[in-house]
Order: sequence, then C-alpha cells, then structure tokens
Amino acid sequence: MTLEPSYIARYIEYFTTKIIEYSPEVISAFIILFVGLYAIRIINRFIRKLMIKRNLDPTLSKFLADILLWVLRGLLFVTVIDKLGIGTTSFVTILATMGFAIGMSLQGSLSNFAGGILIILFKPFKVGDTIEAQGVMATVQEIQIFVTKLVTGNNQTIFVPNGSLSNGIITNYSMQGTRRADLTISISYGTDLKKAKDIITEALAKNPKVLTTPVAEVSVKNLTDSSIQLAVRPWSKTEDFSSMVAATLEDCKIAFDNAGITFQPYVSELSNTNKQS
Repeated sequence: MTLEPSYIARYIEYFTTKIIEYSPEVISAFIILFVGLYAIRIINRFIRKLMIKRNLDPTLSKFLADILLWVLRGLLFVTVIDKLGIGTTSFVTILATMGFAIGMSLQGSLSNFAGGILIILFKPFKVGDTIEAQGVMATVQEIQIFVTKLVTGNNQTIFVPNGSLSNGIITNYSMQGTRRADLTISISYGTDLKKAKDIITEALAKNPKVLTTPVAEVSVKNLTDSSIQLAVRPWSKTEDFSSMVAATLEDCKIAFDNAGITFQPYVSELSNTNKQS
C-alpha cells in the first residue's frame, strides 16, 4: 500500500494544527503541576511546624499531615487532568469504581487503617510506653497507619497489625508511671515469722528504687502443707521495675542467709499494674 504525498501532507498538517491547538493547555497543565507540587510542599511543611508549635501529639501530627498531603495531591491531579481537557466526571467515576474494587480486595488493610485511626484518637498507648498485647510484651517505638512497631527487651522488632491491636486487650504498664511487683517468698514453719517479715521490710527500705509511697506490703499470703508463703509487694517507677525486682530478691536472700533463715524451694514473681489489691 502506497500513501500519496497529499495524504501525508494532510496528516502532518492535521497533527500540527492539533499540537498548536492543545499546546497552551499542555503548557498550562505542566505549570499548574509544578507550581502545585511546590505549593503543597510549603503548605505541608507549614502545617507540620504549626502542629509542633501547638504541642500536638507527634503521632497525630504525622498522621494528619500525611492525610492532608495526599488529599492535596489528589486535588492537584484532578485539576491537571481537567486542564488537559479530559472529562473529570467519567474519570472520577472510573476512580470510584477502582477504589471500590481495591477496597474489597484490601479489607484487612482497611481494618488496620481504621485501627490505626482509633489508636491515634483514643491513645491507649503512646510511643515509649511498655505494653502487652497479642501475646507480646514490648516497648512502642512507632505507631504507623497500618501497623504498630514494637521492640522487645532482647531488641527484637515486632510489627503488630493495628486492626487486631485495637480490637484486643492491651495492658499498658507505663500509663500510670508506677508498677507494683507481686513476689511470693516461702519460708519453713520453723522460721520466726515476725523476724522474717522485719528482715524483708528492712531490705525494701534500703533499696533506693523501692518507692516509699505507696507503702510496700509484706504479709502472709498462704499456709501450704510445706511452707508459709509471704506476699512481698513493693512499688517502683515503671522504668526501674525490672532492676527493683531483681535487687529485692537478691537483698532478701542475702539478709536471710545472714540471719540463718532458709528459703523454701518456691519463689515466684508476677508483675502487675499499679492498681492496689
């Protein structure tokens, strides 16, 4: 098939005419795009500084700033498309249909997104808190939109989906600022009970990490077939809890050895929140 020179000239003339006709719209669209992106960056930076100045929660500030960023980008994209002469009504309809299909296929992710919003709004914990949830006890390092990043005591990083996290039971060990340890020390029936309690009380008084208020409790917890179980319940600041428990057990053991008192073969520790029983 051979094209006549006249047809080629017509096509060239047609395309040239169209390029000249649409070039103002294309140039305008690109100008709007670059100016819009620059303006969005300035607005986003200003909003972040404003929220920091107003002492807004860092997690909430980042979340709101990210939402605003993507909303502005979406509006800019629609404006550029409209400037190019593409029908925005049909385009928006296509986007809505695609969004519905994607939403149906990503129900789990949407659940995690909703969970992230609930966590940020109701604040059952914040960054730096030690929590126990979903069978994990760790410190919160970052609250993201879909997951929460936790770091365990042995420096393992764990990502927990926000959907399951927001719908489950969360124990926050840092919210109240103090924690109580529930220790059980067993002594034999031949031991002087008052002397044993006085030794434990003195050991607690010498421990600088044991708080004087609330007052530590030393009492008889149970009488078993083989021993007397003493409940030892000292309080400490949340950050001192582990070291306080270790020091308490060590100090009691050394003091008992010096007094000639022998532990029965039973010592257990159960951490608790700062609610007094």
